[in-house]
Amino acid sequence: MKNLLFIYNAHSGKGVIKSKLAEVIDIMVKAGWRVTVHPTQWPNDAAEMVEKEVQGYDLLVCSGGDGTLDEVVTGMMRVQDKKPIGYIPMGSTNDFANSLNIPKNVQEAAEIAVSGKRFACDVGRFNDDSFVYVAAFGIFTEVSYRTNQELKNLLGHAAYILQGAKSLMDIASYRMKVEYEETVVEEDFIYGMVSNSISVGGFKQIAGKNVQLDDGVFEVTLIKRPKNPLELNEIVTSLLTRVDNTDLIYSFKTERIHFYAEKEVPWTLDGEFGGIHKEVDVQNCRKAVDFMISV
Repeated sequence: MKNLLFIYNAHSGKGVIKSKLAEVIDIMVKAGWRVTVHPTQWPNDAAEMVEKEVQGYDLLVCSGGDGTLDEVVTGMMRVQDKKPIGYIPMGSTNDFANSLNIPKNVQEAAEIAVSGKRFACDVGRFNDDSFVYVAAFGIFTEVSYRTNQELKNLLGHAAYILQGAKSLMDIASYRMKVEYEETVVEEDFIYGMVSNSISVGGFKQIAGKNVQLDDGVFEVTLIKRPKNPLELNEIVTSLLTRVDNTDLIYSFKTERIHFYAEKEVPWTLDGEFGGIHKEVDVQNCRKAVDFMISV
């Protein structure tokens, strides 16, 4: 038998995993795995557990939301001998699971986690940190980590929309110089997103079409501050129709991008608070971690 480390967040997704634990572990054992179970105890516990213990295992399976997955991948990026990761999604949005076509059904996801095939996926390097599918700043990015867990569980996507609607009353902007490839852009931005995902914030194709999770490049979206209601409407229309016909939005692909801000900017990494930074270097680590996906 091979060894499997199962890390789960008991509080994600209304705590559903707690009622499914026996069934999930049974699926793992029947697939030929010797299972060690670890419920997360505090913030960053999953990252610390992976970094310290994963070398003694052949497979890591985690269950929780995007934040739990982010911690697991962060821990994995710190070790030399990386192990494949199976994922049983339990959050309110599960953006990355959607991108990997991992089902919401717990039993089906568990089967894939222990018996699927390996897929080598890109991972983002954010200064000295890591992220799985998105690093972002600006409007709407503070929504997910400022919305309390109970509200997220109760209202799901509606919680994000409600909190975001409050932010529309006062749109903050950040003066930044952005460098990528041979290009330099200096603007006031209300939003910026560096992503490797088909779905962000529960909205599919927000990063554009033809997104590949293993191509070594990010999809980048930068939105300039609108000067009047007409420009704001132009931005909203472009985002809703997915038609890039405005000069107010920069959309491009790159393997590395650097941000220089005049003042400190709060960032989110995979929907969780990623710190406040004046300078940020984001680099694509191509095919850095293997995930278990459907055969």
